Amino acid sequence: MKERKTKKFSRTVKHFSNLLHVLLRSPATYIYIAIISLIFAMTVIVYKVETQTGSGIETKFDSFWFMCVAVFAGYFDYVCESLVGRAAAITLLITGTFFFSYIRGKITTVFIDIQEKKDRGLKKLKYMKGHFIICGWRPGFEDILDTVFQSNPDITPDMIVLVNDATEKMPALLSHKDYSGMNFVSGDFTDISVLNRACIQDAKRVLVISDKSHDYSLLEIDSRAVLAVLTIKTVNPALYVVAELLSEKFQSHLKLVHCDEIILTQDYEYSLLATASSGLGYSEVISALISDDADSGLLISNIPKDFYGKVYADLKEYFHAHRKQKGVLVGLLLNSGNFHHRRTEALREAQKNPDINKVIDNLQKVKSLKSNDPIFVPANDFVIPKNSKAIFVRGKAEKQSERKSI
Repeated sequence: MKERKTKKFSRTVKHFSNLLHVLLRSPATYIYIAIISLIFAMTVIVYKVETQTGSGIETKFDSFWFMCVAVFAGYFDYVCESLVGRAAAITLLITGTFFFSYIRGKITTVFIDIQEKKDRGLKKLKYMKGHFIICGWRPGFEDILDTVFQSNPDITPDMIVLVNDATEKMPALLSHKDYSGMNFVSGDFTDISVLNRACIQDAKRVLVISDKSHDYSLLEIDSRAVLAVLTIKTVNPALYVVAELLSEKFQSHLKLVHCDEIILTQDYEYSLLATASSGLGYSEVISALISDDADSGLLISNIPKDFYGKVYADLKEYFHAHRKQKGVLVGLLLNSGNFHHRRTEALREAQKNPDINKVIDNLQKVKSLKSNDPIFVPANDFVIPKNSKAIFVRGKAEKQSERKSI
C-alpha cells in the first residue's frame, strides 16, 4: 500500500514537472509575467505619488481598486493629480485594454471552435444515454428521419445521433426546425473511435442504413454495413441493432454477428412489384400494414407475463376485450428483443446440467432458436413461450369512425 502511494506521488511530481517545463519554454508565459509585473508596478506608483495629492487615493486598497477599474472596466474611478500618476494610470488603461481584448478574443475563439466542431460533427458527445444512433446517409434521408419520429413518438430530436461522412449535407439538415437539437458525429461509422464519440456504449438502439454518402459500389455498401454491425456488437453486445442490406448475399454474415433485425431492401421491392403485378391490390394492403403511423397498421405490443406458459386461445380471449385499444390479434413474435444474450444464458444453463443427453438436447434447441420469429394465427392450443410479444392489425381511427358513420 505504501509502495503504491509512493508511485502515485512520483507520477504526480513528474506530471507537474513536465507541465512546468512546458510553461517555462513557452514565450507566452514570459509575456504574461511581464504584463502582470507592469500592472503591479504601475499600481505601486499610483499609490506612492497620489496619496498626498488629494486625488482620493489614500490607502493601498484605493490604489488596488483604481487598478481594477482601469484595467478591467477601462475607466478611472479617481482622477490622478500628478504627472507621474497620470502616466501610470494611462499605462494601466492601455495595458488593460489590449490585454483583456486579447483574452476576450481567445475565449471567443474557443467557443467558436467548440461550435464549429459540433456543427462539423468532430466533437465527442457527452452525457448521452439511451439514445438512438442512425449510421449512414443516402438521398431522401429526411424522409427516413420523419418516419422514425412518426413510428417512435417517444423519441425527440435530442435523443438521435447521426453518424455519417456526409459532412457537407448535415448543416442544412440540422438547421431545420424539425431537427433542432439533433446530434451529429462526422466520420466513418465502421471506425470504433467514431462510434465511441457517439457514445455507443450507452446507446439503446442503432439503425444502420445503406450508406451512399460517397460513390460506393453495391458490394461496398453492404460490406460496410456488415463491418459496422460487427464493430458495434463487439463494443456493446447488448445493443439492439437493425441493419439494411441491398442484397441477401451478406445476410448470413449479419446473423453470425447477432444482428437483431435485417432489412433486405431490394427483396422487399421485388416482392412488392411481383405482388402488384397480380392486379389484386396487394401493394395497397402492404402499404397500409407498414404504415408510418405509430397507431395503425401492423403493431407489436407486450404480453402480460401471466400469459407466458398459457395457450394462445386464452390470449385471444383477453385481447378481444381490449380490441378497441389494441386492434385485432393476428399472431405472436417469438424470442423478441435483443435475443442473443438470452441465448447465451440458455447455453450456460444447459452446460450446467449434469445429464449429458439433456445438455446435447438443450444445446440443439437453443442453437435452433431464431430471434424476432413471427408466427401468424397459431393454433388455439399453442403454448406461449417467454419473451414473446403480440402482433396486432389496427386501422386508423379516423377511417374507422368514417366507416361507422356511413
